[in-house]
Order: sequence, then structure tokens, then C-alpha cells
Amino acid sequence: MNRRNFIAHTLLSAAATSSVTTTSAMPATTPSVVTTDASTLMSESVPPKKRVLRIAHLTDIHVKPDKTAEEGMARALKSANSLNPKADFIINSGDCIMDALEKTKEETEAQWKVYKSILKAENTLPVVHAIGNHDIWGWFSKFNGLQTEKLYGKQWAIEELGLPKRYYSFERAGWKFIILDSVQLNQAGGYIAYLDVEQYAWLENELKTCAPNKHICIVSHIPILSMCSGLFYGKHEPNGDLLTKRNLMHTDFFKLKNLFKNFPNIRLCLSGHIHMQDEVKYLGITYYCNGAVCGAWWKGAFQDFPPAYAVIDYYDDGSFDRYFVNY
Repeated sequence: MNRRNFIAHTLLSAAATSSVTTTSAMPATTPSVVTTDASTLMSESVPPKKRVLRIAHLTDIHVKPDKTAEEGMARALKSANSLNPKADFIINSGDCIMDALEKTKEETEAQWKVYKSILKAENTLPVVHAIGNHDIWGWFSKFNGLQTEKLYGKQWAIEELGLPKRYYSFERAGWKFIILDSVQLNQAGGYIAYLDVEQYAWLENELKTCAPNKHICIVSHIPILSMCSGLFYGKHEPNGDLLTKRNLMHTDFFKLKNLFKNFPNIRLCLSGHIHMQDEVKYLGITYYCNGAVCGAWWKGAFQDFPPAYAVIDYYDDGSFDRYFVNY
């Protein structure tokens, strides 16, 4: 229950359980409810929560050497750096560049050069990165021999973004942030959204060893749970089904759900990838898919969702608020 609903519930409960009296001037069937000033009741019943963090969630920038993309990324960063109150840091949950999956080494290098150049010129905030599918080099390449390259796969993104490894965690102001790597190679072709065995064991340990009074926010590129994953193609299947492909939402959702339900301090999961915005509340956890900075890959809105980023305020009681900025 969020703070607003909690207050409303408290007020209604207070009214329902307040003592009732009758006066000689009124028949006994017409009770007079003893009321309490609402501001006094709220101050006594609900201690004020304190915002401890503000983050700007910029996902799916998809920058490339292109005037529209470069200027768009610059505008988004200028906007995020001008928030009032100021953001404490930026979370970029992947797809920093347009595509490295099937690009040459030279094309990929040019994209990373543009990304880092604009980031340096327009941003003064710390940036936390997750790896997106389009940040991965060579998986779909038609060129032979790339597998032997040092930067093949996720290694290039890890080095460009200065990551400690492809998944990691950190703590800030009473919150623990867990950054996942949700993109795994499908040997039969393409990629699949799930956590590999090593990463799942690491996540389980991170959750078990986290102090129960710390609130947890989990970040992945591909949504763990999302309604928009089934709406991505903008149509039904011929039989009427909605199609949620294995690269649009975590295929290990049920396994993760069964893990998460043991840890009530998991508050929030953030993602991108779908280029659409949604909110799913499921078993006490809120799942936010936060659109795309690039909208429809720098060609306007994608399915009615314009280029945007999210601002999330985190509070000391484990609650949070989300806003969108159509920069």
C-alpha cells in the first residue's frame, strides 16, 4: 500500500472506529461522530517519510554517428542534469549504442566513441550501467573469426562502460541496487532473456546476505515481468493470442518469482528494452518498464510512447515515486 492509500485507509478506519455519542437533542438512532482534525491524525499516525535518493533512469539511448541521435542524447543528458531537486546518479539499463550485434569492429568502435564523447560533454552525474542486447559485439555477425577477438561478446561493453563484471551490486542510502545481465546467447540463433546458472546463484546469495532492513531495487535490461512485452508487436496472433517472445521478457520469471517471494524487502524492478512504459504490481513488487530515450530509434514515438526518461525518488521507508520527462 503506498503512502497516499495508507493515509486514506487510516482516515477511513479512524472514522469507522471512533466512539459515537448521542445527545438529548437528537434521537438515539442519529449518532454524532466524534471527529479528529485530519492534519493532527496524519502527523500522529504516519511519520513523514524522507526522500533519500533521486535517480534518472535513461534506457535505450541507441546512439550512433547521426545528427538526430547525437543531439537527442545530448538533450536527454542536459535535462537529466538539470533536474530540481538534482539527481544523485543516472541508471542506464542498456542499449547505449544503436547496435553492435552484427556490426564490424570499426562501426562498433565509432558508436562507442560517440556515446562516450556525448556522455563526457553533457553529463556530470555518476552513471550506473547494465548491458543491453545491442551493446554486445559480434553475436549476429556474418564475419568469421570474431569469437577469438578479445572484445567479442559482452567484453567490449564491460570495458567501455567500466563495469566490475557483467552483473554487480552496490548500496546507497539504505537501498541495495542489484544490476543484472539478462541477455544470454541462444546457440540456435538470437538471444534469450534469463539468468545463467552462475548469475542466479550469485543473485540468490546477494538476496540472502542483504540485511532485511535494506530496501532492494533490481535493474535488468530486459523486463523480468512486463505487460508491454506482449504488446510490442502491436497485434494479436492469428488465433487471438498475444505474443511474448523469449527475448522480450525473462523466460525464468517463475523461477525468479519463487525466489523473490522469500525477500519482502525487494521493492522495485527496473527495465527498458521494450521502448514502452508500463507498471506491473505483482506479489508486493513493482515492475517498471521505463520506455526509451530514443523512442522509436530516433524516429519519433514508438506505439504512442515518445522519447523520454524516468525519474524515480526513493524514500527511507522503502516507498518510491516515478515520473516521466519527455525531454
